[in-house]
Amino acid sequence: MRSNIEDYNAVVEAASKFTKSVAEGNSKYAKELFTEDACLFGFLNSNFERGSIEQFYHNVDTVGAGKEFKTRIDVLELEETLAVVRVLEEGWGGSIDFTDVLLLLKIDGQWKCVAKAYNQNSNTISK
Repeated sequence: MRSNIEDYNAVVEAASKFTKSVAEGNSKYAKELFTEDACLFGFLNSNFERGSIEQFYHNVDTVGAGKEFKTRIDVLELEETLAVVRVLEEGWGGSIDFTDVLLLLKIDGQWKCVAKAYNQNSNTISK
């Protein structure tokens, strides 16, 4: 069954907590989105990161977004209790571009992120 526009808007609103935290350099909004046991996977400056979402919170809280920071949220898949969201980030920390994929589940009526995987655009990797 196709989800209605209200459902899509609810998923975008949830994912916006992620982008707001990054933009403001404050993980408090993202902590509302991610479950306590959420995990992350990706490469930051060619270093493989995996593990607890706490790593993401640390990065957000220690690196400012940058004046030119921009984001875009796309809902790629939406089912009754499952959503896949792509977040494009440009200019994080003033120089890094990311593509994030968030896996969200509808838990007790709220969209929560259980996993984050990301790619750092190769032209923004510090050598």
